[in-house]
Amino acid sequence: MTDTLHPSDTPQPNRLLSAVLPVLQLSPQYVQQHLQLGAGNFLPSSLQVSELASGAVAAAALAAADLRQAQTVKVDPAQVSVAFRNDQLQTIDGEHAAVFKSHSGYFQTQDGWVRLHGNYPHHRQRLLDALGLPDGCSREQLADTLKQWRAIDVEEKVTAAQGIAVMVRSTGQWQQSTQAQQAASVPLLSIDNIAARTPVPSSPQQGRPRVLDLTRVIAGPVATRTLAYLGCDVLRIDNPAMPELPVQHVDTGADKRSALLDLREPEALHRLHELLSTADVLVTGYRPQALAAFGLDSEALAHRYPQLIHATLSAWTFAGPWGDRRGFDSIVQAATGIGMLESRDGTTPGALPAQALDHATGYLLAAGILRALKWRSEQGGTWRVQAHLLATANWLLDQGTATDKGIALTDVSRWQFSQASPSGIVTQSLPAFTIDSHARFSQVGGLWGSDDPSWRAN
Repeated sequence: MTDTLHPSDTPQPNRLLSAVLPVLQLSPQYVQQHLQLGAGNFLPSSLQVSELASGAVAAAALAAADLRQAQTVKVDPAQVSVAFRNDQLQTIDGEHAAVFKSHSGYFQTQDGWVRLHGNYPHHRQRLLDALGLPDGCSREQLADTLKQWRAIDVEEKVTAAQGIAVMVRSTGQWQQSTQAQQAASVPLLSIDNIAARTPVPSSPQQGRPRVLDLTRVIAGPVATRTLAYLGCDVLRIDNPAMPELPVQHVDTGADKRSALLDLREPEALHRLHELLSTADVLVTGYRPQALAAFGLDSEALAHRYPQLIHATLSAWTFAGPWGDRRGFDSIVQAATGIGMLESRDGTTPGALPAQALDHATGYLLAAGILRALKWRSEQGGTWRVQAHLLATANWLLDQGTATDKGIALTDVSRWQFSQASPSGIVTQSLPAFTIDSHARFSQVGGLWGSDDPSWRAN
């Protein structure tokens, strides 16, 4: 137990947790009996980032406690802050890796700023092609070119080329947009029973649900890593033609296995559907159009696999003109006005101290999945769980500015652990919450795509 945790004190209600308790159908009395929530703000920001982070983690922890009949879950804001910043703090063989590549970040334009995301090679190529730049273009050349463009033109041109770019907006500009208005009512988390069915008993793995993970980057992998930490058999599937960044996979891959299937090949698609036939949960983070081509849209899945809990996440929600648009945490921050609120000088956009929209959305999605697993065993049904980066951003903006700006931890070693792995000596954060005496990941540093596409033996 850390010195920031005060289990004997009556904690102040966390606003994010209070907002989702009705969705989770957990009572305030249950929270008081099972949650030890510490004090402190270690994610410095002008916004209520620590409230968001601790609340989302607590939601997942409490949902896990109810499913597993655990007695106590502990959420320490210091530990949460280190977990949310793991991509910045993690080392492999003592070396840190850059979070963003040279073609990602903020760039000035003729009339303002844009935020680009070029971490993945295919996104970087689409970005350069859209702007008419050569493959070997440097960051400096890119910056010089963008100064000749209007910000909105960059956004529209790159997006049309299936790349990722947004004009940096103020909160006022964003709120006037059609996307903001049409997505304003989308909830933080939704858990819906879309078909009445006979109750499904616990997983054939004797309490080890099978989770098929079709997500990338941070939010989805954080959700499935949380499920793996809790004992689920999580199998991540990727396209071999679209490799994950190795450091990013280590960041979010603890306790999971990773396999490759090119779904354009009939045998691979058949294998995926074989896995789905005995899966308990499918988590997807791809755009609906991309999934429908392989029979993985929600309607087709509900008809073919009525026992399956389908959890989906998106950047922009599925409402509005941006509903099928690509996006990441940093891009949502820039578009919604968070970047300008975090500006140090009122002119140059800034960013949250962690990719908090990603992490918080991931923990909320995990909470929803855990509730759906419990309710499916009790009530039956075909369950759909949804969470969105934009809905999380909306909640954060709605809370207003923080009176306590917070202070970052300088020595984080007490909230980290090291382990030898196939990737090297990995030093990374402990899980964001402790459930009873369980406080560690079992295995980290697995290699991307190194496992067979099969479930663990019973």
